[in-house]
Amino acid sequence: MTDNFQDLKVMVIDDSKTIRRTAETLLKKAGCEVITATDGFDALAKIADSKPNIIFVDIMMPRLDGYQTCALIKNNSAFKATPVIMLSSKDGLFDKAKGRIVGSDEYLTKPFSKDELLGAIRQHING
Repeated sequence: MTDNFQDLKVMVIDDSKTIRRTAETLLKKAGCEVITATDGFDALAKIADSKPNIIFVDIMMPRLDGYQTCALIKNNSAFKATPVIMLSSKDGLFDKAKGRIVGSDEYLTKPFSKDELLGAIRQHING
């Protein structure tokens, strides 16, 4: 089964340059178009322009954290159907629960693997 991620716009929001670069490399190899943002404010400005199909957002970020960013995306009628996947270095039940409350569709623990990243996309885009 080959994945067709051509023409798929994926946004990665993370204040870590390493994480952004890693995700971008993996996703571009899979054929995705990748939009990166350094934090929630940066992301919200870009989401309206780029209209991504799926969004990966780090929880721990300065200014606007992942929960706040996710809530703002999900509260916008134009983007509430867009899957939002939380990224966290903590694998906590509390974090997962809080992510669900703000409307996130899934939760990945960092460091994530290529399979986890692409699996999440596969599940929420083609599913």
